[in-house]
Amino acid sequence: MMRSIRSLSLEHKISMATFFAALCLGLCISLLWAFFELVAIKQTSSTALVSAAETISERSAMALSMSRHGSIEHELKTASRLNAINLACVYDNQGSVFSSLNGSNQCPDLHRIEEYHWFQTIARIPIKANKETVGLVYLAGDVSGLFWERIHLFRWFSITVLASILLTLLLKIQLSRFIVAPINHLLDTVKKIDVGRNYSLRATKFADDELGVLADTFNAMIETVQTQNKALIEAKNRYLLLYDDNPTIIFNVEPDGRIISVNKFGARQLIHSDRRLQGELIFNFIHFDDRELMEEMFGLCVKDPLRVNKIEVRMICQDNSIIWVRGAARVIQAQNKMNILLVCEDITEARKLSEQITYQAQHDSLTGLLNRTEFDKQIQQALRSARNSRTEYALCYLDLDQFKVVNDTCGHVAGDELLRQLSVLIKSQIRQDDLLSRLGGDEFGILMKGCLLTQAAITCEKIRKAIQEFRFAWEDRTFSIGVSIGIAGINSISGNSTESLKDADAACYAAKEKGRNRVHIFRPNDQELASRQGEMQWVEKIQRGIANHQFRLYGQPIVPIGHNNEGLHFETLIRYQDDAGHIVPPGAFLPAAERYNLAAALDKWVIASLFEWLAMRPRFIDKMSLCSVNLSGLSLSDETMLEYISNQFKQWEVPTDKICFEITETAAIANLSNATRAIHALRDRGSLFSLDDFGSGLSSFAYLKNLPVDFLKIDGLFVKDIIDDEVDLAMVRSINEVGHVMGKKTIAEFVENERILKLLSELGVDYAQGYGIGKPVLLQDLQLIDLAAKAQ
Repeated sequence: MMRSIRSLSLEHKISMATFFAALCLGLCISLLWAFFELVAIKQTSSTALVSAAETISERSAMALSMSRHGSIEHELKTASRLNAINLACVYDNQGSVFSSLNGSNQCPDLHRIEEYHWFQTIARIPIKANKETVGLVYLAGDVSGLFWERIHLFRWFSITVLASILLTLLLKIQLSRFIVAPINHLLDTVKKIDVGRNYSLRATKFADDELGVLADTFNAMIETVQTQNKALIEAKNRYLLLYDDNPTIIFNVEPDGRIISVNKFGARQLIHSDRRLQGELIFNFIHFDDRELMEEMFGLCVKDPLRVNKIEVRMICQDNSIIWVRGAARVIQAQNKMNILLVCEDITEARKLSEQITYQAQHDSLTGLLNRTEFDKQIQQALRSARNSRTEYALCYLDLDQFKVVNDTCGHVAGDELLRQLSVLIKSQIRQDDLLSRLGGDEFGILMKGCLLTQAAITCEKIRKAIQEFRFAWEDRTFSIGVSIGIAGINSISGNSTESLKDADAACYAAKEKGRNRVHIFRPNDQELASRQGEMQWVEKIQRGIANHQFRLYGQPIVPIGHNNEGLHFETLIRYQDDAGHIVPPGAFLPAAERYNLAAALDKWVIASLFEWLAMRPRFIDKMSLCSVNLSGLSLSDETMLEYISNQFKQWEVPTDKICFEITETAAIANLSNATRAIHALRDRGSLFSLDDFGSGLSSFAYLKNLPVDFLKIDGLFVKDIIDDEVDLAMVRSINEVGHVMGKKTIAEFVENERILKLLSELGVDYAQGYGIGKPVLLQDLQLIDLAAKAQ
């Protein structure tokens, strides 16, 4: 029943409550009225009985004393007519019935007198005579008749009460509409909001009463909910934007690898739908070679939930394409369950770029072979392997012969193509496990694993023959080249990679010295390589000497012959001062500088140091007529040299007309175009040029007219023996005459005594230089030499 009542509407509940309340109220009023009416009737009846009993008592005292029953009965009958008495008894002092109205058998025993029911009233009054109790009057009345008469009159009251209840119900039904209608409307609004999630709906306010306040409060609450819901939706959209469109692959994964969810961007990266991936094992999308790494990472996550683990693996897309990802994973708690959050970034392009950069860092861009840096690493690895496993290696150093002819004749494009073709040719002659590298320029290196020197020599001879037989065609020309190969062994007692490469380079140099296009094997006791090794040791000394300024500038005077002094004229020379303070002549280190491309750096040091020294001594410049500075053949090919010299002139403000640059005839002829360009550029700035060692070349005079130099320095090999050798005398005479015809001044080197100087004067040579004139000294010790005063 209570469940049925609970299911009723609010209006019905109010109606029932009002009805039962009115009914209970009517019943309570009726019962109370009946109770108090009964009490009042009994009280009135009891009073009347007591009064009648007292009257009978007064009148019966005498009759009782005299035992006059008739008088007492008369009194009892009289009292019964006046009052509603249904039982009247008079007892004597013994408690016996003396007289009664209806017979003594109805009179109760005095000792057991009691009221039988609500409608009965009793009065007991003692009878006294002379202040003594001589009997008892007992009267009993029934008021039920009177009570029911009153009840009969109460019917109209009850009808009135019921009518009031009905009227109350009618009024309630009307009034409840003013209460229930707003509540029902509010309830309908709540249902619509709940069903449609339309938080823009509002409850209607019907009045300014409590229900109106409730409606206002509800609307304010819905306004707040709408604002918060809008914020939640925006936050959700932002989250979805950050989650689904985040340019990373985000997995929520169970510890066993089963995918719970994945963002849409990540699914698109794998060419899947996010729903398709749910429930799948993530390991199914990991490259087979990387699955063990992923499983290990998941194990680490479970073992240490607070740790963030990182990994780089390959993932397989639906079309079987592979992408590289960098993943970061850690444990997260979701609904009291431990999951793993895996965030992966697509690094495929970066990986490809890294691999490309790594490849470029390890390989030569022209030929695709290993470059020198990577080749050096492979040599170091071979050295470790030789020491640990006693494996023998053969290291080969290849230097192409006549490559410069192709490069200078047809240009660098042809030279590059030649190198590419030769790379393919050499690779075809070696084993697949052998490593081929381009060390730089026209030099190659081969590292042969598990190869004895005799076997390496056979392979290198095959390479040499293949290159010798190879013909390179470019446009309408065909070229044949050769190769010089040096071989050095790598075993358990070998030194470091630098020493091993030096040994192979030295053997290659020995092959070139023996006539080129041949193979030479390095032997520790090979005397031919001893000098070569000495040169290689000078490389580090030269580099250290430039950095630490261990070179010293010297000067050797150049004096005019047969005419007055023009001022201090000298050639700048260089010496090396070792750690012990000893001065080392240039013959010890210049060959190494030329061989290992350090000559240009050495020339730059000389120019910078000389110009700085001169700039600090303006008086010395004033008495100086000309200072000669040597430029090597490598400097002529250095594209930065001219700009460097120009900057040094600007920095130190040295007069350009007091500087004469010297180049050897051999270097000038070998770099004819570069030499001509350099001479013109420096002469345009006001400097002079001198052609050193003239006459040593095979075609000296043929090239002379193409070199706009100011001085010819006659090779000292001719000058020193002109007293005794007529051929040398004729050479010096012809050089001097041709030089004068072309408007150039001549300088004789190796003038060691007075007889040579006198003969040079007779020949008309302009200047002399040699130990007979003055030995090289430090620049600050240079003195002006007067040949006339010296002769006197």
